[in-house]
Amino acid sequence: MNVYGIKAIYLFEMARTWRTLMQSIASPVLSTSLYFIVFGSAIGSRMAHIDGVSYGAFIVPGLIMLSLLTESISNASFGIYMPKFTGTIYEILSAPISAIETVIGYVGAAATKSVIIGTIILVTARLFVDFSIEHPVWMIAFLVLTSVTFSLFGFIIGVWADSFQKLQVIPLMIVTPLAFLGGSFYSISMLPPFWQKVALFNPVVYLVSGFRWSFYGVADVDVGISLGMTFLFMLICLAAIWWIFRTGYKIKA
Repeated sequence: MNVYGIKAIYLFEMARTWRTLMQSIASPVLSTSLYFIVFGSAIGSRMAHIDGVSYGAFIVPGLIMLSLLTESISNASFGIYMPKFTGTIYEILSAPISAIETVIGYVGAAATKSVIIGTIILVTARLFVDFSIEHPVWMIAFLVLTSVTFSLFGFIIGVWADSFQKLQVIPLMIVTPLAFLGGSFYSISMLPPFWQKVALFNPVVYLVSGFRWSFYGVADVDVGISLGMTFLFMLICLAAIWWIFRTGYKIKA
């Protein structure tokens, strides 16, 4: 294992974050804080409790998960796309560092950024609403697992994209709508029976449900199923990345 190669990629990506602190961290935290102000404080104070939890507190896990998904994908996709765009990807490919070490460096940095953002949002949420965390260990586990999984997904998008516009297509057109429809702002049990069944085809439902369970002990889907679905998506992403490096898809061409 080339630890120095992994460290070089990781530190380079993290250094880019500190150089663009306003864009990388302050911007997503500010936008999420606006959600807390509007939905948590203003609207939430006029809504009934959901599963015994105040609405303002109920949406905290959903909003953190929404930020994790978008930031993990954005950080990882941009991180691997830039070497392709500038042509420095060939220096990485010719360096004495394997594909798995390259992925660990880029995905590790993207996941770290997402965990930092998620933690800051969690602390910031306390300024607007009161909430509890019944299972802190599982909360951290879901936080890290989701960040890593969607950073892998973002890595795939970064390899696939051949323009800055394409980097935004999947996050904006697919991931964000799925996140909003995945129970971030409501419980799917509030939906009619037919739409509850339809919602179960949305993978984000399992992420939000499991993460919310770690806070309040309530979930739309069994926590074991949530973990299983997350690991399944991670394995699919790992298989896709293995195929990318094996075939050189949009990397060596």
